[in-house]
Amino acid sequence: MIKGENSFVPSVALRIAVRGGGVDAMALLLMDGGTVGGDGDVVFHGAPMHPSGAIRLTDAGDGTAWLDVALTTVEERITRVLVVGSTDNGTTMRDVAGLSVEAFAPDGTSVARYDVTEGGPETAMVLAELYRRAGGWKFRAVGQGYANGLAGLATDHGVDVARPVAAQVPQVVQMLAPVPQSVPLPAQPAPPAPTFALPQQPPMAPPVAPLAPVAPPAPVAPVAPVVPPAPVAPEPVAYGPAWSYGPVFAPYTQSGRDNDVITVSGLPPGPVVVHLEVRGDGYTGLAVLDWKNKEKDYLVNSTEEDFRGRVLATVPRRGNLRLRLEAEGPWRVEVSPLAAAHVLTEGEVESRGPDVLLHTGGVADLAIQYGGDDNLIVNIYELARHDDHTALPEDENLVNEIGERRETVPLPEGPLVVQFEAADGPWRARLKRV
Repeated sequence: MIKGENSFVPSVALRIAVRGGGVDAMALLLMDGGTVGGDGDVVFHGAPMHPSGAIRLTDAGDGTAWLDVALTTVEERITRVLVVGSTDNGTTMRDVAGLSVEAFAPDGTSVARYDVTEGGPETAMVLAELYRRAGGWKFRAVGQGYANGLAGLATDHGVDVARPVAAQVPQVVQMLAPVPQSVPLPAQPAPPAPTFALPQQPPMAPPVAPLAPVAPPAPVAPVAPVVPPAPVAPEPVAYGPAWSYGPVFAPYTQSGRDNDVITVSGLPPGPVVVHLEVRGDGYTGLAVLDWKNKEKDYLVNSTEEDFRGRVLATVPRRGNLRLRLEAEGPWRVEVSPLAAAHVLTEGEVESRGPDVLLHTGGVADLAIQYGGDDNLIVNIYELARHDDHTALPEDENLVNEIGERRETVPLPEGPLVVQFEAADGPWRARLKRV
């Protein structure tokens, strides 16, 4: 993965490896408002087990820390789990060699990996996050550093570090101190470091479920995952204030090479997000086929090398979603619910290429910084008075400009779909509350 990318991961007991000498790993469990519910929602070397037992931190002693995250037992109040790294003794994130985050299924299969190459003078960084989407969990490569260190990162997420240092050392500072030998650890023994061979990163982004198991070299000792209670069906998830527009389903993924026709069967009718990645420097085209098997809607028309983007499509009321792909090289397509798209906040979204975002709040301004050379086209779909969930209303154009620029455009009250229809370069976007 690269910074900003995300993908679904299986809702099982994952083992997350944080690699990089001199980095202390920790986890923050956040509620809807982006804050912790209390001191217990901070898992670090001084408190290596969450009170629920769903998350545990261990140190393999080789520059690798392990976070065992039993996704099926994470409390319903928790919507995001941040994987955080920090340094001390004058070391910064740019000084850390081989910094990476990788998530493994219980059988040792790698389901997501992010090699962090964006380290700077910061001493703390949100490396990655797990967050709820469409009844499951997604993994996002974040790479967001904090110039004011771990104290600033903790404060932004509701950890109280405002107590005077002279009276009591703030807990966030204590997190960086070595654990005294007298501090008791939980009675449950720490799992051994995995002994399976770490798989090499494939040329494409890591696949999402269903996953093909990776055969470890023989002989190999079994990995001891966190054993969760009997799994239960996930409860419906709220996406911002009452986001319920469009169908919700398990994502569909297909990979291939060169030109092809992709058929997705069994989806409920309505708008969906199509995530396309193509490795190559040729033309990339993606179009929807109608019931006559003719091209109807052109979703992608690009000559960009290594194309990557998310576009809107609509599953017809009758029949299958059929897509005609023109590509030169290996490709990967993922069809996800509209509810799985990134929700705009005052935090900055950083991406490139076309994308689909959601606005669920009140009246706001959308600030955009664009670094491409060609067209930047941004549209919105107002859903507040549109009751037909099997289709989108007419779109309204917000931006249609060429070349690098900064734009701030007004947004009406949500729910809205914000579509970056065309963007050939990097861009950033965030909400400015009114």
